[in-house]
Amino acid sequence: MIAPNQEGNGFTEEERLKALLEKINAYIDHYHGGSVEWVSFDDRVLKVRLGGSCLGCPLLPSTLHGWVEGTIRQFFPDIQVIDADA
Repeated sequence: MIAPNQEGNGFTEEERLKALLEKINAYIDHYHGGSVEWVSFDDRVLKVRLGGSCLGCPLLPSTLHGWVEGTIRQFFPDIQVIDADA
């Protein structure tokens, strides 16, 4: 298992980011029926797509910026997360 906060452990930053996003996705799927999917990562910008019960939900911006981006920035403070469909 890749620990997102361990630098120099043989995993690239992208691999650690993907592992963290998988954990976030598992939580959102289990507790809310939604999903978060990796779209791309380029120049410190991570693009994701929310799906499942997140689609059409008025709390989608809060989930994206509060939960997804907030969690990622705890481990990767210089990464910006944006919605690929925005």
